[in-house]
Amino acid sequence: MPVSDHELDALRSTVTDGLPGFLADLERMCNIDCGSYTAAGVNRIGDLVTAELESMGASVERRPDPKGRYGDTVIGTFEGVPGGPRVLLIGHMDTVFSEGTVAKRPFRIDGAIAKGAGVSDMKGGLLAGLRAVGALRAFGDANGGGPLPFERLTFIANPDEEIGSPSSTPHIREAAATADACFVLECARANGDFVSARKGIADIRLTINGRAAHAGVEPEKGRSAILAGAELVREIQALNGRWPQVTTNVGVFKAGTRPNIVCDQAELEVDVRAMAAGHLASALAAIQALAAAPAVPDVTIDVETMAGWAPMEKLERSGRLADHVIALAARLGFETKDVSTGGASDANTTSGMGVPSIDGLGPIGGLDHSPEEYLEVDSIVPRTTLVAALLLEMSRDPIVAEWRANPARA
Repeated sequence: MPVSDHELDALRSTVTDGLPGFLADLERMCNIDCGSYTAAGVNRIGDLVTAELESMGASVERRPDPKGRYGDTVIGTFEGVPGGPRVLLIGHMDTVFSEGTVAKRPFRIDGAIAKGAGVSDMKGGLLAGLRAVGALRAFGDANGGGPLPFERLTFIANPDEEIGSPSSTPHIREAAATADACFVLECARANGDFVSARKGIADIRLTINGRAAHAGVEPEKGRSAILAGAELVREIQALNGRWPQVTTNVGVFKAGTRPNIVCDQAELEVDVRAMAAGHLASALAAIQALAAAPAVPDVTIDVETMAGWAPMEKLERSGRLADHVIALAARLGFETKDVSTGGASDANTTSGMGVPSIDGLGPIGGLDHSPEEYLEVDSIVPRTTLVAALLLEMSRDPIVAEWRANPARA
């Protein structure tokens, strides 16, 4: 049963009433240095998230990084109605900024624009998810109380998304394994669109092993790793466009110590991206084939995958969720559509497991990772209401029961 106009109005009213508190908490969060490697700062954000989840009745578990490199992964679980949907919400607590950033440019609001470190990526989205759940909780309390309309709603706030979620991915995969749908709370595109597809990524390191020699006396005895690497760069860059929406980029080339030595070792770091898993696999296979046939005789090339994310392909079931988003947004008075993007997020992980996933549901923001990062204040209420209404509508969608019977996990 679709969300009624009365229900939509009630959710919007609750979110509107909470806007001053939202902005106060946004300022509080943005004024904490919490780069991925600033574990103490990330854990201060975790304290705020934990307190809010517990205040809404969630049971909260904090899972430290085993090696103590990053902050805790915060997992809040709401147990609800048996047989209802099982939903996963994900937002990250870390930013890309180093310690001292907040002192240089603290949070501020200029007119209808909020600025600050991580205001869009992704404090605004993280808070929107929390307040959307709070609006659902308030709506239920106003209508007789009772649990949220889910068998289980899991909210994961992870500490390390900006560096590929190395510590939190196992916890995300564990929760996603039994989820019927996943909503990732990154902020919307600058034009208000949300995300239904993201490129998969492989970060590759190629180590080129040559042979050193005196460059002036007996260069013929050397095997130049630089020469082999230069040819390999050309060949890897030539893979761009061989498959639809595949990009390859050699971003780092390290080699050499002195000009009078034939270089015996070089290192390339390569970014490979693709919208389809099959095309990503083909590109990686092509790089392996190039590494197996160096341009310089007697040179060997070792290939190491440093990190990787499966593509967030637009699953048929994700299209169903996108339709709900678009229709609810129209009823709330704004237009949005689903788009694809080249960047990765935790939605790559869940979608790669076969879980219907939608991303970019937070407020509108832009210029992420820069000093000019911003969030549109006027977008907070409609986008937070959208998340709350989407959760409520999905809890009533009869097709979710079919998904439960045929999970189609990857």
